[in-house]
Amino acid sequence: MIERVHRVGADLRKDAVTFVIACDLDGTLLDTPGLIVEACTAAFTSIDVAVPDAGEIRATIGLPLEQAFSTLLGLPEDDPTVTRGMRQYRALFDEIALPEAESLPFPGVSRGLATLRAAGFTLAVATSKSHAGAHALLAAAGLRDRFAMVVGADQVSRPKPDPEMARLIMRRCGVSGERAVMVGDTSHDVVMAKAAGMRSIAVTSGVHGREQLATAGPDRVADDFDEVVATILAAREDPAW
Repeated sequence: MIERVHRVGADLRKDAVTFVIACDLDGTLLDTPGLIVEACTAAFTSIDVAVPDAGEIRATIGLPLEQAFSTLLGLPEDDPTVTRGMRQYRALFDEIALPEAESLPFPGVSRGLATLRAAGFTLAVATSKSHAGAHALLAAAGLRDRFAMVVGADQVSRPKPDPEMARLIMRRCGVSGERAVMVGDTSHDVVMAKAAGMRSIAVTSGVHGREQLATAGPDRVADDFDEVVATILAAREDPAW
């Protein structure tokens, strides 16, 4: 059931060709949080440090990897142990996730992206993964060609929840915040969107639950990607959006 959280403008009813839908990757498009926890656990074990529990690891999903490992290890981001842990994690995640990537898109994602593209929307990815890592995962999942651009954390100086990534996407597409929507499963996505002047749709199928998402103030909360797509398509006809 789609939850209307705030009333927003009706600009989405305009020509969709110049409207941008930016999507987070992990927990929004792809069901990877469990694999992230698995790869993190293996990475910590491989560098012989205490392994955080799964809840602690999940709490860092959506943050840049340097920040996540720094938080989990209690060390500065430039500490050699953080660097070793990230290196191990990246290799382990690819080893675990890429072979099964075709099965990772959430229900409705592949169909929904095709529907939005057919309706004329420009699609982008805004992720805390590196650009190369995101590109490889999307390609393995069979989704890379759905997106006009992929922006990773290593392409900006201040990643989520800072608005720099969202503003970069809007600048490249030549649109303002009134002509863009961010879709994500964490409060980091919502905070980034609000700071950039974008609308946001929070989806509850990923890392953060409905209550945590609602505290960030998204324009809508949806339970799955089918509802995300329905919200976007209906908004062109609904002046209350």
